[in-house]
Amino acid sequence: MTCSINEAAKKIHIFMVSFPGQGHINPLLRLGRRLADSGFFISICMPETAGANIRKTNSITDVDEPTPCGRGAIRFDFFDDGGDDGDLEAYVARLELAGREKLPQMIKKQEELGRPVSCLINNPFIPWVCDVADNLGIPCAMLWVQSAACFAAYYHYFHNLVPFPTEEKHDVDVKLPCMPVLKHNEIPSFLHPSTPYPFLREAILGQFANLSKTFCVLMDTFQELEHEIVEYMESATCRPIKTIGPLFKQHGGAPESTALRADFYAAESCVEWLDSKPPRTVVYISFGSVVHLKQEQVDEIAHGLLLSEVSFLWVLREPPLPEGFVEEVGERGKIVQWSPQEEVLAHTSTACFVTHCGWNSTAEAVASGVPVAAFPQWGDQVTNAKFMVDVYGVGIRMCRGVDEGGVVPRDEVARVLTAAVSGPRAAEIRENALKWRKSAEAALAEGGSSFKNMQHFANELARISGH
Repeated sequence: MTCSINEAAKKIHIFMVSFPGQGHINPLLRLGRRLADSGFFISICMPETAGANIRKTNSITDVDEPTPCGRGAIRFDFFDDGGDDGDLEAYVARLELAGREKLPQMIKKQEELGRPVSCLINNPFIPWVCDVADNLGIPCAMLWVQSAACFAAYYHYFHNLVPFPTEEKHDVDVKLPCMPVLKHNEIPSFLHPSTPYPFLREAILGQFANLSKTFCVLMDTFQELEHEIVEYMESATCRPIKTIGPLFKQHGGAPESTALRADFYAAESCVEWLDSKPPRTVVYISFGSVVHLKQEQVDEIAHGLLLSEVSFLWVLREPPLPEGFVEEVGERGKIVQWSPQEEVLAHTSTACFVTHCGWNSTAEAVASGVPVAAFPQWGDQVTNAKFMVDVYGVGIRMCRGVDEGGVVPRDEVARVLTAAVSGPRAAEIRENALKWRKSAEAALAEGGSSFKNMQHFANELARISGH
């Protein structure tokens, strides 16, 4: 997205720090590409836990060598985080200790190289970045990588503004301003007392404790999708909230450039296979990079696909499929370990997206005009599923999250897939999906809400940098 800022922007260095998860890195890199297009110099910083995978998958040999991007450039910067031994709680604590020590050193090095940092941008789970910025006297902004609805839920929980489920009352419905009532299993699951990840709740809430240290909150959503919530939260937080999404699409709604990526896995080619299928006939199944289904659930999905007789593209690394499944489906199905999701969702043969409802996948589905079969597990996924099905009207619910404890049976899988691909309900959700796609394209077009917000933020970066 090209913004009308002067040539001095080329000297402005924006240092962006990400939690080492694919769903966090992707939107931050996409924002970095937008800003680089406008002439800024961008550093994408993250722990070595992610760096090792990214360098290997994307053939990055010299991380410090800037890659030209638009009128600016992007470089990667990784720091030693001590490695991930599988204990997530211990890793989050270790990451903070390493980051608080390493980040100032990395920023000082950039200054010594003649590239002083003008602004830090972080994303949730690493609120301590705001403390580092504050200590160094560097302005800080935050890219919120979930929905505005989830932002509102965390804000109200942090400030104890409305009742939430407690140890004594697990089934409390949550009533938030400008939102439908959320059942206890529709709030972000980290806010429920039964969550096995209370340390992730505390990490995210730390961002709200540090909100006063940010001069702007950026959101990978678009105004038309969540305008009432965004406007209310901007007033409540007394902070500018700028919707700049969907970031996976460029100005005008075109797919983003794939020249610079930070994928953990190498995508397999699917387009030729998709080309062989009639329009709106293929079910695309992907549960992202973090959700791992148990064997019994994978078996039930496989048998549901057999019962429904739909064509499908399934992203599956583990566990294994039932014996004889691949032979039985033949050319009707294709299994890959990772896919170019943006291309798949944009393809004319794609009829439906069976998704875990992570925010990246949710935004990509909505902005691509693809109906969904909602298969959330935990975190913000359960809230996103609620909105896609009951508010945006673009999906059919397949389950309500891992807290249910059960397995979605094959008959239900087949029923939902059939309903989402053909019949009256399919036509209705497709019509709604196409409406939201047009809204997303309008937001990104010149003069649209996301276009203007990105332009405003770029100008603000130039202002605070003294240019």
